[in-house]
Amino acid sequence: MQFNTKDKELTLKIVYYGPALSGKTTNIQALHQILDPSARGRLMTLDTKGDRTLFFDLLPMHFSTRSGVKVKIKLFTVPGQVVHESTRRIVLSGTDAIVFIADGSRSQRSNNNEAYSGMVRNLKANGLDPERTPIVIQFNKMDLPGVLTPQEVAEYAARGKEPILTASAIRREGVVETLQACLGALYTCLDDQHGLKRKLGITREEFINRVAPSEPPGARP
Repeated sequence: MQFNTKDKELTLKIVYYGPALSGKTTNIQALHQILDPSARGRLMTLDTKGDRTLFFDLLPMHFSTRSGVKVKIKLFTVPGQVVHESTRRIVLSGTDAIVFIADGSRSQRSNNNEAYSGMVRNLKANGLDPERTPIVIQFNKMDLPGVLTPQEVAEYAARGKEPILTASAIRREGVVETLQACLGALYTCLDDQHGLKRKLGITREEFINRVAPSEPPGARP
């Protein structure tokens, strides 16, 4: 979290983390298509052959609160390939919250677990406490065969404190809800630690819905 007192500007960072090909970039691309153009900037992506993210994607979002505070939220993705471990660690530096994109296929359980363990390791390497960092988990690709059942997803949710959502990012389903869940967890953390409402006059409702409304523009035909 960075706060410019002079300009009354709050800057936050959210990182989309997960194994290779789980749909991190697809989530960001879907959000870029769905969100109000007045509340988001240009999507910047650096791809390699095969459309696999080499370095990162960046989608900036912004809005002004009723109290006059400007809020800027930068959404990053990390490359999922094992060879880019150092890049993932760098992108995680200074993050305020994480959306962990897991592949919903049962066959990808080992890759999901390995990526999550790597995320925890990289958070610690950056001096961040995984227990104090807001984390939301999304099981993506739920439109494909061989994915987890709702009961299995519920069992995962019962084991930990992180909110768990399901999505089909390629169909643009569940991506806004995932971002909202992350923003909600981030707001709770920041309000507890820094008094967003008391000191800056930022309410939970506008923090979540000004940039990611429940009925985003163009959501209905």
